Amino acid sequence: MTALDSALANTRAHLLGLRNAAGHWEGELSSSALSTATAIVALHTVEPDRHSSAIGAGAAWLVGHQNADGGWGDTPLSKSNLSTTLLAWSALRRVQPGAVPTLARAESWIRGHTDSLAPAALARAVVARYGKDKTFSVPILMLCAIGGTLGDHPWRHVLPLPFELAALPRTWFGAIGLPVVSYALPALIAIGHARFHHVPPAAWNPLLWLRALLWPRISPMLLELLPSSGGYLEATPLTSFVTMALATSGEKNHPCVEPAVAFLRRSMRADGSWPIDTNLATWGTTLAVKALGDLESGAATWLRGQQYQAVHPFTGAAPGGWAWTDLPGGVPDADDTPGALIALHRAGPGHLDAPRAAAGVTWLLDLQNRDGGMPTFCRGWGTLPFDRSTPELTAHALLAWHLWRDQLDPALQAAIHEATDRALAYLKRVRRANGSWIPLWFGNEHAHDEENPVYGTAQVVAFLSGHPGLAAAADTEIRAGTAFLRNAQQADGGWGGDAGAPASIEETAVATHALALQAEAGAQAAARRGAGWLIAATRNGTVFPASPIGLYFARLWYHEKLYPVVFTLQALRAVQALG
Repeated sequence: MTALDSALANTRAHLLGLRNAAGHWEGELSSSALSTATAIVALHTVEPDRHSSAIGAGAAWLVGHQNADGGWGDTPLSKSNLSTTLLAWSALRRVQPGAVPTLARAESWIRGHTDSLAPAALARAVVARYGKDKTFSVPILMLCAIGGTLGDHPWRHVLPLPFELAALPRTWFGAIGLPVVSYALPALIAIGHARFHHVPPAAWNPLLWLRALLWPRISPMLLELLPSSGGYLEATPLTSFVTMALATSGEKNHPCVEPAVAFLRRSMRADGSWPIDTNLATWGTTLAVKALGDLESGAATWLRGQQYQAVHPFTGAAPGGWAWTDLPGGVPDADDTPGALIALHRAGPGHLDAPRAAAGVTWLLDLQNRDGGMPTFCRGWGTLPFDRSTPELTAHALLAWHLWRDQLDPALQAAIHEATDRALAYLKRVRRANGSWIPLWFGNEHAHDEENPVYGTAQVVAFLSGHPGLAAAADTEIRAGTAFLRNAQQADGGWGGDAGAPASIEETAVATHALALQAEAGAQAAARRGAGWLIAATRNGTVFPASPIGLYFARLWYHEKLYPVVFTLQALRAVQALG
């Protein structure tokens, strides 16, 4: 066997060995200092004595995973950042004030980045980091207020949230411009009420009586939005923020609190940490299936079964989409839906019938924004970063549409044709002058502005190249992206998030895959050099160290055990096909 064949066989065997007993992939998300800090504060705010063992274990994990510079990153592999350091520092101040050396190092790091520990300075720094998007700035300040790090009048530094707007019809939300992204409605309600509870408006202010009057009507919405698992979006940070907000505002007996606490206790890992989300099982399985190029019948049945057949209670999404997880807190989105459609199409005939494929295609068509791009969750929520159109999701949807187009009725085919023109025009508009696209859901801590043009461009190029008709229509975009990727390749054959960032398995693999799909000799040569780098970095397909390039809600970094494996397998298969 050649080195390529050997590495490919080893990588395939490694990926198959990561399947669970049910025959699909759950993966493993990195532990998170941010999640751990929020979880222990939530449990402490609800009932510290009852949850003392979990709180103590989480605090010990934070102390043990402080970075050498005194701060914390989102993962144990991440650089220190202000948000996570403030949360971990405030959490330890609250639950383990005796950790003096750890707290002192954290305070030194924070002073170095904000010039002061004064509450007003901390609040300004947090707000400046997130701008007009209050999805994460307000929860951070709330936890700091609870943790005792915002002075004598802490809640005055927590920005108010207009939770009364939740009483409006859901269809109005995109138009009224909520200060939080679409998936954060529970946080808007619970944290907005907590701030109102601690700092009510003046007696003359009509908001005082309006909010007091509306709370009994809005409060039950939190239970309506809560999945049976007890975890909002299956995410520890969001669930923790809602829980601590209710507990600190006199709502410890709210019917959401006990299910949320149970979710947090179940989500805790043996080492005392929490991940940002329970799992990305559907997403991981679609990636694995696409990388393998085939699908066993059991996995096909499982993946097909994850398609939503009813209106989603959280976002009001129509039937037909897929979420990132099979758990009840998942929400259908425009990355997992095309991923599932593509995986089931490539798995062969019979894995997804035409009516269900049409439902998925229609779901994506109905989500397309007026600018021609695809948002993640909700059409028209374009004012905040994580609700805007994004190029990698747009290209992903384009490939799903084109793979299924010939099996759909003429009306849907015509809709795909019109949507394709708009989507390609969007991709042309947002392509940067150097031929790159910036993705929404992946970044790089070592790149300019923490963006990841290599990942974004590689995904757009690969998706546009995945169907002959689509590739012909997108030839100009593919050529521009291919040129960028070739220019960004490093001398040793690898890629980082951009030309100056350290190379990673994930980024090298997606770039190698995209270039291997091109007919151009120079692109293929670059892909072969990338494959050589991957073979060496994975020790012939046997080890797959992960890098924190994933971006979760509100720009939280994570790494996932499956990513380097599936991306490497996909890349090596594409290079092998070159002959």
